[in-house]
Amino acid sequence: MMQKIVLIGAGNVAQHLAPALSTQEGYEIEAVFSRHIARAAALCQKLPQSTKAQSHLDFNQSKADLFILAVTDDALAEVAQRLITPPEALIVHTSGTRPMSVLSALAQPKGVFYPLQTFSVGKKVDFSEVPFCIEAARKTDEMRLVRLAKKLSKRVYLVDSEQRKSLHLAAVFANNFSNHLFGIAEEILQKANLSFELLHPLLKETAEKASNMSPTEAQTGPARRQDQEVIKKQLDLLQEKPHWQMLYKMLSEMIQEKYKG
Repeated sequence: MMQKIVLIGAGNVAQHLAPALSTQEGYEIEAVFSRHIARAAALCQKLPQSTKAQSHLDFNQSKADLFILAVTDDALAEVAQRLITPPEALIVHTSGTRPMSVLSALAQPKGVFYPLQTFSVGKKVDFSEVPFCIEAARKTDEMRLVRLAKKLSKRVYLVDSEQRKSLHLAAVFANNFSNHLFGIAEEILQKANLSFELLHPLLKETAEKASNMSPTEAQTGPARRQDQEVIKKQLDLLQEKPHWQMLYKMLSEMIQEKYKG
């Protein structure tokens, strides 16, 4: 039996998830919602012609049995309060930080369908390698979500709301903070009239090692070696950027403390 899906949202997550879902046998995206109808319509152009764009949250006449809320974390509770769906439809969100209970305003079955990945417009994602973290209030719904996730990815996990908080926090350190450090590195190189491309092989090797060995074992650098002379010289280079200097000093001290003795 064909399962129909409604996607609530047309942002980064939806832009990547919708085309991936639309190609799965046995599933059909019935509609895409956005407050801005033009955004929903633009996403629908990437999907089969039967997919409709909608700018209101009344889906009472919908034939869909799965509603995926791919909206911002701050908007989840409000959208859940306003959403009208068939009584037996399964409602899930894609947030890494919000618990399943954020959907408590809904009487319908609830769950979480969280793809652990960074999504940027214009950057294609290989969903087969994206971890999908599944949670549901009912075992039957959990099995439904796992089945769908396995259509997209070979990495599917059962992760509850408390575990997902820690998972997202770890992801912020591993992705968001590290990317900001990449930005600092880029500015340092630009000031020296050097290209950030010089670091590309190093970044690839760092990610490769983190994927194949413990980051604790992979740590290198002057702080790991307790090389105070190099640390002092590099701190001096950062005198014009006191915030960067403070960050360098704090991170170096943390690494030194971890590996001392």
